[in-house]
This record gives sequence, C-alpha cells and structure tokens, in this order.
Amino acid sequence: QLHLTMSEKNELTKSLEMVQKELEEKESEMKREISEYQDRLLQAEKEHQDALTEANRKNEVEIEACQGKVNSLQHFIISQKLEIEHLKSNKEELNNSLKEANQTLGELLKIKVR
Repeated sequence: QLHLTMSEKNELTKSLEMVQKELEEKESEMKREISEYQDRLLQAEKEHQDALTEANRKNEVEIEACQGKVNSLQHFIISQKLEIEHLKSNKEELNNSLKEANQTLGELLKIKVR
C-alpha cells in the first residue's frame, strides 16, 4: 500500500512538474509576444509621429507660400488703387482743360462771327 501511494505521489509530482514547466514556457512565450507587440506599437507610433511631423512641415511651407502670395496680391491691389487715383486725377485735369479749350473755342468763334 505504501509503495503504491509513493508511486502515485511520484507520478503526481512529475505531472505537477510538467504542468509547471508548461506554464512557465507559456508565460515565457506570452512575455515574448507582449514584448514583440510593444515593439511594433512603438514603431507604429514613431512612424505615425514622423508622418505627422512631415505633414506639419509641408503645411507650414504651403502656408508660408500662400502668405507670400497674399502679401504680393495686397501690394498689387494697393498699387492698382494708387494707379486708379492717379488716372482719375488725370481725367479730372483733362476734363478741366477740355472745358477751358471749349470755352476758348467758343469765344474765338464769337469773335470770328463778328
């Protein structure tokens, strides 16, 4: 009876050791997988951050280019407004000169008719 009990105990001990070994192997495998997933996650986060940084850089360059165009157009508009004012002034002067010339012509025609 004792021999049988001892034999069962040995078998149970071996079985327990095998189960413990399997569990340790599973734990080790799971830790390795977790580590791999963490590495992949970190790599993906880095790539995502790099892509965001590049997109931001491109957007800043584009914004600067657009701002330059806006500034250029504003200067152009200002110069066109000044040109329009200058042309209006010239038109006014020409209209006044034309009135004076017409008056002079009218007076000359009156003198000629007499």
